[in-house]
Amino acid sequence: MPQLGESIAEATIVSFLVREGDVVEVDQDLFEVETNKATMTVTSPCRGRVAQFLVQPSQSYVVGAILGYVEATREEAARAGFDTSMITAAAQPNASNESGPAEPKEVQGVQPTVRGLPVPAHAQGASYMSPRLKARMAELGLHAADLAGVAGSGAGGRVTIQDFERFIASLEKQKISPASSMRVAVADAMRRSWTRPIASVGLPMALDALFAHRRQADPKPGPALYALRALALALAENSAPAGRLVGNKIVHPSAIDLGFAVEATDGVFVPVIRKADQKRLENLVTPYNQLIALAHQRKLPLEDTGGAIAVVTNFGTFGLTWATPIPMPEQTLVLGLGAARMAPRWDEAQGQFVPAMEANLTLSFDHRVLDGGAAGRLLSRVAELMSTPEKL
Repeated sequence: MPQLGESIAEATIVSFLVREGDVVEVDQDLFEVETNKATMTVTSPCRGRVAQFLVQPSQSYVVGAILGYVEATREEAARAGFDTSMITAAAQPNASNESGPAEPKEVQGVQPTVRGLPVPAHAQGASYMSPRLKARMAELGLHAADLAGVAGSGAGGRVTIQDFERFIASLEKQKISPASSMRVAVADAMRRSWTRPIASVGLPMALDALFAHRRQADPKPGPALYALRALALALAENSAPAGRLVGNKIVHPSAIDLGFAVEATDGVFVPVIRKADQKRLENLVTPYNQLIALAHQRKLPLEDTGGAIAVVTNFGTFGLTWATPIPMPEQTLVLGLGAARMAPRWDEAQGQFVPAMEANLTLSFDHRVLDGGAAGRLLSRVAELMSTPEKL
């Protein structure tokens, strides 16, 4: 099992893409596997014949586990980077000796770590947990935040082990559905994000110029792509707002890599557009649409995920006019775009209110890195750039 991402420790076998006995080429897909972030494939390290599979579908295996054997020539093995001087007949899965056929090495599956009980929506966590309670929670794969809905009977309102066991017993009497791996991953990310002081600012902006530009564009950019490109240009002018606080230093981003939220079943994917400040809006439409399609299929390539310095989310697609999304743990900013609606807007030239399509822009940010004034200036600059879409 290869390392499928920095934070990935295991993957679940979804399906076999070849059969035992098939001849495969270098980098040919052998398995489809699923992590808590995406569905991807495991490929053949060299050309050869599939000799044996050691794994089962729907089972999870740790990174480094042997999934099976590909029978290859010494030349192919050497070309793939293996030390062929160490190869012996006993090491080959189908080789025979005086004792008969060699037994295949047993592969131990693992219990997926992305599991758990439903967690309260407003999780705050217990103020104190005894070693016994911590051990019991670790046994069930729970976090302190999962105790937010438990009324403690101990001193100072502490949650005792008896309180916890009653809580677990009460859950068994209710309808319970397993949380998907993605839902648990999102919950964990948001729990870590909320350890920081997060604040939000917002302002309304007219979208008439943007919609007029979009009607004439071919291909047509989505509203969130306009926002992403405007944010990229604003951060290219001053990247400090997207910096991260590490100790007593602000670490500026090395590139303007921006993510955008794509809703998936029971969670959200965040594809990333690299160096978004260096690509014109019209050149971003096709890769943007392709990434959305791959996200819906849960087949985003690793190079198109992770490392974003900020994220754009279009919560207006749900009919929402205002929201305060939370930045991911590794990011400082998340820009939100609300639903457009007709509203009166003052026209200086006519000296009267005129109807205009208007939407709210919001910017949620790590308050340790920037204050309301800096966040407001960044948001105003984004709105100004979106108001002149022909320059994007």
